[in-house]
Amino acid sequence: MTIKCIAIDDEPFALQQIGNYIKKTPMLELVALCKNAFDAFEFINSAQVTLIFVDISMPDLNGLDFVRSLIEKPYVVFTTAYSEYAVEGFRVDAVDYLLKPIGYNDFLKAVNKVKNLIGLQSSHPETVKTTGEHLFVKADYKLMRINLDDIKYIESMHEYVRIHLTDEKPVMTLVSLKSIEEQLPQNKFMRVHRSYIVNLEKVKFVERFRIVFENNVYIPVSDQYKEKFQQFIDKNFLI
Repeated sequence: MTIKCIAIDDEPFALQQIGNYIKKTPMLELVALCKNAFDAFEFINSAQVTLIFVDISMPDLNGLDFVRSLIEKPYVVFTTAYSEYAVEGFRVDAVDYLLKPIGYNDFLKAVNKVKNLIGLQSSHPETVKTTGEHLFVKADYKLMRINLDDIKYIESMHEYVRIHLTDEKPVMTLVSLKSIEEQLPQNKFMRVHRSYIVNLEKVKFVERFRIVFENNVYIPVSDQYKEKFQQFIDKNFLI
C-alpha cells in the first residue's frame, strides 16, 4: 500500500519537517510540498492525493477553509501550534490533529489511523439496504438503521460515503455513492454531483446552482445534473 501525500505549511521549517517524515515512512509517497493552500489545489486535482497534512494558521486561505472548499476530500491531518483549533479541526472530519512541535511518533500514529481506515475500505464488502422509510448500512462494525427523512445529503469520500443527518453526527459507511443511490427513492433523493446526493425535501435555498445548507455548507450542482435539477426547481418553486 502506497499513500500519496502532500504537505501544506507557510512555515519553511515545519513544511520541511513533515516532508522529511513522509520520505522516511515506507508506506507514504511525497507528491508535493506547498507553501500555501492555493498551490495545493493543482496537486489535489491532478495527482490523486490520498492524504494531506495541512497547517491551520496560514495567511490568505487557512487550512480549515481550504479543506471545507474541497469537493472531493482526501484524508486530512491538521498541523498547528494552537491547541484551540482542535475542535474545529475535527468538525471538518479530520483524521487527526498534530500539535507543533511534531514528533515522529505522533506523526506515525496519525499515518496509521489513515492506513487503518483505508484497510477497512478494502476489506469490507459494500452492504446497503433500504425500505420505504429506512436505510440500513454497515458502520462502526454494526448494522445501523437510518430514517430517510433524517438524511440531508450524502457525500462521497473516496471508497466510502458520509451520510449527513439533520440532528445527529454524520454516519460513515464503506459503500460507493452509486450503490447507495440505487437504493434510494428517486422521488425524494437526487444525484446533483459526482460526489453528492441530496434529499430534495431538505432543499430550501438554491444560489447559482448551489444548494445551501446551514453552517455555510454549499453543495454544487454539476453540469451533468443541472437539467434534471432545474426541472425539480421549476416544478416545486415559484420563480
